[in-house]
Amino acid sequence: MSRRRAAAALLLAVLLPLLGAAGQAQATGYRYWSFWDRTGGDWTYATQGPATARPDDGDVQGFRFAVSADSQDASRPRGTADFATICAKTPARDGSKRVALVIDFGTLADAPSGERPPASRTACAQVPSDASTAEALAAVAKPLRYDTNALLCAIAGYPRQGCGEQVSAPEKPKSTATAAAAERPATDGGPSVGLIAGCAAVAVLAAAALWQARRRGRG
Repeated sequence: MSRRRAAAALLLAVLLPLLGAAGQAQATGYRYWSFWDRTGGDWTYATQGPATARPDDGDVQGFRFAVSADSQDASRPRGTADFATICAKTPARDGSKRVALVIDFGTLADAPSGERPPASRTACAQVPSDASTAEALAAVAKPLRYDTNALLCAIAGYPRQGCGEQVSAPEKPKSTATAAAAERPATDGGPSVGLIAGCAAVAVLAAAALWQARRRGRG
């Protein structure tokens, strides 16, 4: 292989990973209502759907609307209200149970186009002792909307349309520095400044190698 071809191969080998990184800047996610259980102050992703979960009196459960790829990176409901606070004005009653619900409609960044999320709310559902979480939710946050597969699509009418649709989800910031960078407005949706700078630096190095190869070829 000639020195010129070697230099060109070097440029291509370094540029391809950089261009691939640009294509991976946005991960695939889904916009949906996630369902959570809370024990103490910790939220855990529910192992059952709201239609089959049977909470006990005194349980705290939550719903969060957001874009996420899977349960590992799903956004938790916000707020610290506990059962005693949420159900303070709902006395116990024979034959029923009280379920504290935290309903987090998410952020504007996760909202469908043209919609604005309502303010987060809490509610104390007093329902029959054998009621499911879905029934408790229906008691305090109508209208609910489900798709043909019984997937929960909307709580209190939000969002107006869509259900678990696939969207591009920007990677979540891993540090304060990256969080600040993520909040800066995008310029044109193209490659990042860092990527362009990296490509430019590689191009300079490759050009230098090519020039050196030509010089040696003439020597």
